[in-house]
Amino acid sequence: MDLFTQLILGIAVASFFFFQILFHYISPWMSIYVSSGFKKLSVKQKIEWNSRTVSTLHALIVGIFCLYILMFDDAVNEDPVWGDPTLVKLNVAITTGYLISDLLLIFYYWKAIGDKFFVVHHVAALYAYYYVLGQGFLPYFANFRLLAEFSTPCVNQRWFFEVLGYPKSSKPNIANGVMMAVIFFMVRIAVMPLYYKKMISIYGTEAFYRLSFGGRSAWICSSICLDIMNIMWMHKIARGCYKVLRSSRKYKVDK
Repeated sequence: MDLFTQLILGIAVASFFFFQILFHYISPWMSIYVSSGFKKLSVKQKIEWNSRTVSTLHALIVGIFCLYILMFDDAVNEDPVWGDPTLVKLNVAITTGYLISDLLLIFYYWKAIGDKFFVVHHVAALYAYYYVLGQGFLPYFANFRLLAEFSTPCVNQRWFFEVLGYPKSSKPNIANGVMMAVIFFMVRIAVMPLYYKKMISIYGTEAFYRLSFGGRSAWICSSICLDIMNIMWMHKIARGCYKVLRSSRKYKVDK
């Protein structure tokens, strides 16, 4: 095992333990000071609160790193299949540690945060990232997928407002709901044509046929699986946003 591979493995392991510590110790301690309503939550709500806190921090770290790679990593952008995956591997290693940590928490606290769609999402992502970390190909597409993390903070914030008792018609809730729908659409739905256009342009080329069958399957199948779930989630978010805006307008008219 070469030195860089050891570094990647070490980052993934460190990421796992960091997010476990954040869930079990740091989030409960900080949340008491950040929000007075945290103490009033039920045990299940506190578990989900801590899980979403971890999710938000991971999304910000990985999302910013992802954006930097897309903007400045010429090697990856010029050769999306076989470009130098060094920075992408670092980012994916952080995400891998988080996904394994989150899967463990989901199964352990299934009654509180168990969700079969999240299990499918995490497993599909880990399946694809295995090839990125193990064989170093498809760095552009692996990194592009991490853009989706930018929608996570708003999704979690909606839950925080709800559990703290903020009315759906309140200004913070409405502003976050609209922002969530817009960002979710931009980073998960609107980018689909660009993603699949790039994928189609690679199909049939020499770079494509150099990929192993398992690598191609992981790339194509996981992409389709994740985007089906993204479309389902977008539909739910859009309906929820519409209902909130409609009830808000109705409240203003009645008032």
